[in-house]
Amino acid sequence: MRALRFDGKSVVFDAKSSAPKPGAGEALLRPTMVGISSIDVMIARGAGPLGPFTGVMGHEFVAVVEDAGEGASGVKAGSRVVGSIIAMCGKCDMCRSGLGAHCREKTVPGVQGRDGCFAERFTLPAACLCEVPDSLEDDVAIFAEPLSCALQAQQQIRVEGKPYITVLGDGPLGLLAAQAMTHLNASVRLLGRHEEKLDKCERWGIQHRHVNDVGRRADQDVVVDCTGTTEGLTLAMRLVRPRGVIVLKSLGLGVEDGKGVDLTPLVEGEIQLLGSRTGPIREAVAMLERSDVVVEGLVTKRMRLEDGAKAIAAAGESGQIKVVMEV
Repeated sequence: MRALRFDGKSVVFDAKSSAPKPGAGEALLRPTMVGISSIDVMIARGAGPLGPFTGVMGHEFVAVVEDAGEGASGVKAGSRVVGSIIAMCGKCDMCRSGLGAHCREKTVPGVQGRDGCFAERFTLPAACLCEVPDSLEDDVAIFAEPLSCALQAQQQIRVEGKPYITVLGDGPLGLLAAQAMTHLNASVRLLGRHEEKLDKCERWGIQHRHVNDVGRRADQDVVVDCTGTTEGLTLAMRLVRPRGVIVLKSLGLGVEDGKGVDLTPLVEGEIQLLGSRTGPIREAVAMLERSDVVVEGLVTKRMRLEDGAKAIAAAGESGQIKVVMEV
């Protein structure tokens, strides 16, 4: 089996990897397309956001169910699926209280404690999977997982009146988050650094500015930071109003650059800082099916699994939005 692994030092293509077998409650999946995220780029640089990781990389996928283990319900062989990335135990206090995303024994494919989807076959609990309608091409369905992250941020915000919301970052998550926020009764703008990415907001009718062209007046009710940088969080604290809200969408903040963040503005402004992770995958699929968000043109490069190391390097380039690999 072909697979793309991180061995602790570098990304390695393994042409003779052993195929996994589904355990109890799991499905065996054959990916048709996988997406490279900023987390994959961090892991390839040796800066895993949830701690050191070695093994098969990847967590964004569109796949076909090939087999199911004992007790794997709700999936059938031949169905095309996407999936939530939090594989929960279902037994701990967090799972029993309905907070499975914070499972104390969770694993995350390609990130923490579980092999990921950058391979010809991988396994995931059937409970994580969501069937993809025939109407959605792989190029669209591949955005279900990052869109679920954007929806989580949207659902964590309490909207009163018509708030001013700024989304920081013009990567795929920022572009999706800006679109998700427009479904609230809010005035939404996106701040980024790349004109070719900001042009997409122009076509979508979303307000947008280059980050250097806006003032630093603390007047935003909500700032959603999708930059993944300490500079982004610092800017968010300068943009949000006193007693406003910052939603932080970045894992591993400061891990790569080793920088700290002065949190004094949080205290002075009595600002609420919300962490936000992955979200409702089924709602994301439904939103894509209704065309409530636009993902056309967000796939900017296609490569093969065999060229995975180059593909991950390309995904880290500023001009790319979403790099995908066909398996």
